[in-house]
Amino acid sequence: SLREGSGGPQRGRRGGRELPRGAWLLITFWLLMFSALAVYFSLIQLSPLPWPYLRPPAPPRPVTVLMWWEPFVGKGRSHRPVPDCQRLFNLSGSAPELARPPGQRWVWMNFESPTNSPRLESLDGSLFNWTLSYRADSDIFVPYGYLYPRSSPQDQPSGLYPSLARKQGLVAWVVSHWSERQARVRYYHELRQYLKVDVYGQGGPGQPVPDSGLLHTVARYKFYLAFENSQHLDYITEKLWRNAFLAGAVPVVLGPSRANYERFVPRNAFIHVDDFPNVAALASYLRFLDRNRNQYKRYFDWRRRYAVHILSFWDEPWCRTCQALQIAGDQPKKMNNLAAWFQR
Repeated sequence: SLREGSGGPQRGRRGGRELPRGAWLLITFWLLMFSALAVYFSLIQLSPLPWPYLRPPAPPRPVTVLMWWEPFVGKGRSHRPVPDCQRLFNLSGSAPELARPPGQRWVWMNFESPTNSPRLESLDGSLFNWTLSYRADSDIFVPYGYLYPRSSPQDQPSGLYPSLARKQGLVAWVVSHWSERQARVRYYHELRQYLKVDVYGQGGPGQPVPDSGLLHTVARYKFYLAFENSQHLDYITEKLWRNAFLAGAVPVVLGPSRANYERFVPRNAFIHVDDFPNVAALASYLRFLDRNRNQYKRYFDWRRRYAVHILSFWDEPWCRTCQALQIAGDQPKKMNNLAAWFQR
């Protein structure tokens, strides 16, 4: 303690030794600090509203998602513009053009390629501020499929390599929406001059898919033509992920560049038509793999490390949208030219 006397403050004694004045001040400070902390924590325990930084994380906010199909009309239907209610029925408060309320997220969802997505220019003007598609640079990236690592690498698991005994055919192709203008159809016409290609599906020279199903049918072939209906960035559809990978056939791809495919799958998991100077060279290589069992089986080595996920329509895009909204919070976003982004 401190004692006042005629000679001014004097040092206290403890055990016959005097303590410096600074030590007493330090002891007094810590005593006051511990007392304050005791009062603080007692108030926290009694208070019905804890301090903000002690509160548990807020629960996810409910998200309302509205699905709007126009102007993405189906085949054979024409686009219906928004009516001018003021002119037709003298109703005020309705505009002939759409407007996005401030703060709302309007997500443009599309799984077709730019070739099959007409009239995008009519959607410009910052109408949509988010995108959801197979494009990796979308705000919400939802691919047709992807590979994910197995929990542990497998050396020779059952079913890793498809049964070669059941593969009675060489090349299969399942195609719909046949058009002689498509690059895939033109390539097929050349390829069939060098080897036999069994075609299934509607339109063109295809025969109906057997009742056993598409995957069971393709599984009887060594190769599958995973030919996309148009060639665009990241446009890699179920033709690769489901028709080839799940069926256990080596995919021969015609779509974006090999480098684009290799962003998503190992380089030795597929054969790209661009790897060959001409169609005859591709046909010769397929015949070589047909005769060399070990070389053919190397195209399935990726299965030791990866498994295939197939996009689930339409629940997965919905759930990914809700997830993105929860993560983004109130983060603003703006898109001025949807057509220029998607068609590049």
